[in-house]
Amino acid sequence: MSGARIEKRGPLGILRLDKARGNAIDEALADDLIRAAAEIADDASVRGVLLASAHPKLFCPGLDLVALYEYDRMAMQGFIAKFGQAVLGLFALRKPVVAAVAGHAVAGGCVLALTGDHRVLRRGSQIGLNEVRVGIPLPWSVAILLKNAIAPAALSRVALLGLNFKDEDAVAVGLGHEVLEAEGFEDACLARLQEFADRDTAAVGTTKAYLRDSALREMRAQEAAREGEFLDAWFSPVGRAKIKETVDSLIRKA
Repeated sequence: MSGARIEKRGPLGILRLDKARGNAIDEALADDLIRAAAEIADDASVRGVLLASAHPKLFCPGLDLVALYEYDRMAMQGFIAKFGQAVLGLFALRKPVVAAVAGHAVAGGCVLALTGDHRVLRRGSQIGLNEVRVGIPLPWSVAILLKNAIAPAALSRVALLGLNFKDEDAVAVGLGHEVLEAEGFEDACLARLQEFADRDTAAVGTTKAYLRDSALREMRAQEAAREGEFLDAWFSPVGRAKIKETVDSLIRKA
């Protein structure tokens, strides 16, 4: 895998994001995540999954705008379908998933974290969905994922204002479940995952499937039909201008 790899720690698996540009999501990384989710689902020896990053400061900054800005509509449609498949694959896993957010997780990075059953934030890490701030709506499946993860009262701040949150503020809105200090962070996340993995595998898997059934059916039912709304915004004059502004800023910082 070029942008993600699976590591084994006894009965636990670590799905490690490890890609240039701080795990910015491109087609190769989406393909890796699709394959990894399928491999984990089929591996009976893996009782739980830690979603983590190899980068010390970033969990994932979202889509790789530098690469994706060059895509035409057909290519972008293909990418969005792949990213949606990756998110569905992770969200539909019948095994416990703990997201170890050690570094900023924004936009698509937040989406990946939201596929987890339990999200642990390293103190100081920011998490949020800032799509509306660059003139892009949340994709359909992401909106459903978000509704499944956080309280209705927090949706306007997270989805409509596109704010980023950290530490206890992130926990308060539901983007995280707990905040831990940097020292020993990943070991503590693995210990939390072990708590889930110690429960009966079939009982956890069936219960998780029940809890997520409604959201998964909604995501699958309308994702393809709603793609055009996202693409219209992505390729609108306003959307292109704001994305280009972000791309130029990223290139200057590189």
